Amino acid sequence: MEPITRSVQSSTSKSKSKAMAKIMEEEEEDDDEAEDPGLSCGCFLCAMKQPDARLRRASVAAFFRELPYSEHDDGGAVAAVWRSAMDAPDDPELPSLGAIRCMSLLLARALADAAWCRRGQNACVPYYAAHVVGSYTIRSSAHAELAVAAGAVRPLLALLGGAMTWVERRAAARALGHLASYDATFPAVARCADEAVPLAVRTASTCIADVYVNYVGLAPSKRPKYQRELLTRGLAGAGIDAAEDRKAEEWASQLQCWSLYFLSCLASRDPSSHATICQDHGFLSELCRMWGGLANGDSPAGVGLLRLLCRSAVGRGAIAECPDALSGLCDLARSSDDWQYMAIDCLLLLLDDRDTWHAVADATAPFLVDLAELRRLGPRRRLGDAITSALLLKDDDGGHARGRELGTEAKAAIASLREVKIERKEREDAMSRDELLKRKLLAKEKKRQGNAMFWHGEVDSAIELYTEALELCPLSGRRDRLVLHSNRAQCRLARREADAAASDATRALSLARPASAHARSLWRRAQAYDMKGGMARESLLDCLAFAGAWIDRRKQGGQPTAARGANQQKLPYCVARMIGKQMSLTGLFAGASAGGGKVGSDDRMPRCSDDGDDEEDDDGDDCDHDGSEEEFYDTELRFCRSGSGLPIMAEETWSSRLGPRKKKM
Repeated sequence: MEPITRSVQSSTSKSKSKAMAKIMEEEEEDDDEAEDPGLSCGCFLCAMKQPDARLRRASVAAFFRELPYSEHDDGGAVAAVWRSAMDAPDDPELPSLGAIRCMSLLLARALADAAWCRRGQNACVPYYAAHVVGSYTIRSSAHAELAVAAGAVRPLLALLGGAMTWVERRAAARALGHLASYDATFPAVARCADEAVPLAVRTASTCIADVYVNYVGLAPSKRPKYQRELLTRGLAGAGIDAAEDRKAEEWASQLQCWSLYFLSCLASRDPSSHATICQDHGFLSELCRMWGGLANGDSPAGVGLLRLLCRSAVGRGAIAECPDALSGLCDLARSSDDWQYMAIDCLLLLLDDRDTWHAVADATAPFLVDLAELRRLGPRRRLGDAITSALLLKDDDGGHARGRELGTEAKAAIASLREVKIERKEREDAMSRDELLKRKLLAKEKKRQGNAMFWHGEVDSAIELYTEALELCPLSGRRDRLVLHSNRAQCRLARREADAAASDATRALSLARPASAHARSLWRRAQAYDMKGGMARESLLDCLAFAGAWIDRRKQGGQPTAARGANQQKLPYCVARMIGKQMSLTGLFAGASAGGGKVGSDDRMPRCSDDGDDEEDDDGDDCDHDGSEEEFYDTELRFCRSGSGLPIMAEETWSSRLGPRKKKM
C-alpha cells in the first residue's frame, strides 16, 4: 500500500505544480497586457505595432469599439485608419475587426453632434470616415456587405445631399457608387433610390459651381483650414497655391464623375430609375458635356450614363426631345475623345427606335453622314455600315411618320448618303476594272489642278476641282478620297466656313486606318472647331492627338536624321498656342471664372501654315516645314493616357511651358 500511496501523493503534487505554473503564466500574460502600449494608450498606431498577432487584433478591435464614443480629438486616429485603408484596401483584417462599423458610427455622430465635429481635428473625421468606407468597398463585396450591415448608407446619403461640404460629398459619392455596384448590396441602396437619384443628379449638376464658389473663388486665407490641409497633403514649395487650385479642380471633377457613376449603377440595375433621372431636362441637356477632363480620362462620365438611358424607351424618348443632348452627342461623335464610340452607340440606339427615329434623324443626320465610312472604332466594328442602315431605316416610308417630315438639311444628308453608299456602289460594282482605273486617273488629275489653284489663291476653283475629283474617285480608293476631303477642308478653312471644314476633316478621319490616324486632318478639324466657337474641348482633343502623332512621327524616323537629335521634340508654335488656349477654356472653372468662357472673334487662333497639300500615296502624315515652327521646349514631353485612346499631354506641362511665352503671342 505504501508504494501506491506515495505514487498517489507524487501525482497529486505534480498536478498542483502544473496548476500553479499555469496560474503564474496567466498572471505574467496579464502583466504583459497591462504593460502593452497598444492597450494602455488606446492608440491605433501603437496597437498596429504590436508584434503579437493575438494581442494586436484584440487591441485594434478595442480601439474600433471605443473610438465612436470618445470625447477626445480623434482626427489623427481616423487619419491613421484612412492611410491603412488607402495602402491596403483589399486587406480583410481591419474590416473584420470593426473598422467599417466604426467609420459608419463616426459618420452618424458627426451628423448628429456638430459641436463634437468642430472640436480640434474632428472636422476631418467625416471625410476620412467616408473615404475609408469607399476604399474598403472598392473591390470587395464582403466589405460592402459589412458597410450596409453597419448602416453606412443613410449617413452617406446625408453627406451626398449636402449635410456638410463638397469635400465630404466627394467621399460619399465614391462610397455609394461602390455599394451600388455589387449584387449583394445593391438592394439596400435601391431602397433609397427615390431619395438618392435626385441627390446625385443635383450633385452632378451643381458641384462644379459649388466648389468654385465655396473654395476656389475664395482667397486662400478665407478657405476652411481643414479643407486646405486635406488638399495640400504632401505638397510643398513656392507653387503650393497653384497646386492647391489644381487639386481642387481634380477633386471637383472626381465628385462629378463619381456622382454620375453612382447614377449609372442605379440605372444599369434598375430601369425604373430612368424616369426619375430624365425628369430634369436641364441635367439631360448638360449630361454629354460632363466629362472627366484630362485628369479623369478613364471615366466615361456623362456619356456613359446617356448610353444606359438609351437602353430604355423612357430614356430614349426623353433624350430625343432634348435638342442639347442630341447636339452634345453629335459633337462627341465627331471628336477624338476616347468615348467617341459611346456617343455613336447612343445615336444608333435612338435611331433604331421607330418612335424616336424622326426626331433624332432630323437633328443628327447632317453630322452622322460624315461618319458613314468608319470601319472600326475601339471595340466597335463596321460602324459606318451600322450608321448607314440606321439612317436609311425609314426609306420605305419616305421619311414620313405620324404626320412628321424631315427637314431640308436632314433630307439632303440622307439622300447623299443613299446615293454614295447604295446607288454609286451599285454603279461601280458594274464597271470594268479599266473604267475604274480611268476614273481614278482623272480624279488624280483633278486633285493636281485643285492643288495648283489653291497655291495661286483660287480657293473657290480649288473646292470645285476637289469636289469633282471626289465624284470621280472610286469608293475603293479610300486613301485618295481621304486626301481630297482633307485638302477641301483646308480650302473651307481659308473661306472661314467652319462647319464645312469640320465636316470634310471628319470624313477624312473616318476614311483613315485606324480611324482618326491622319495628323493634318486632326489639325484642320481643331482649327475648324476653334473657328466655330463653343467647341474648345473637341478642338483641344484634336490638337493633343495631332501633337502626339507629330512627335511619334519624328521619334520613329519620319524626320530626316540631320533634323532629329536636339530638335526632335519640336512642335509648331501655333499648335502649342492653340493647346494652351483651349486648355484655359476647357478648365472646369472656366465658365465660372470667365463668364461662360465665350471666345470673341478677335481671339481666334491664327491658322498654322498648312498650305493646300499635294499629298501622294506615300506622303503619309508628314507636315510641311516652314517659318511658323520654332522650338517650343527643350525637355521631353510627359504623356498621360486617357483609357486606350490617343496620347494626352499633362496639363502642368503645357501651362508651365506656355507661361514664359505669353508675351510673344
